Amino acid sequence: MPSSVASLDTTGSDDSFDEEEYRLAQEEWEESLEQLQQLVSIVLLPFLGKWLGRRWSHLAYARYLRLGLGKTFFLGERRTS
Repeated sequence: MPSSVASLDTTGSDDSFDEEEYRLAQEEWEESLEQLQQLVSIVLLPFLGKWLGRRWSHLAYARYLRLGLGKTFFLGERRTS
């Protein structure tokens, strides 16, 4: 019988230990998510913005030239003598 009482005591403390362990795991998970959000906002978004900006500028410039708005439009045609 004493072993059953001892097992009840350890079971009760195991439940509190499990709750504490779960709380710590939850805190670590939330901290990891926060670090991931910081990584995305500090590293990946600026890199993606830079890449998309350069990509868009090439497309916009190609459209600009296709419309005939090159140097000759603004400066006129140069005559070579």
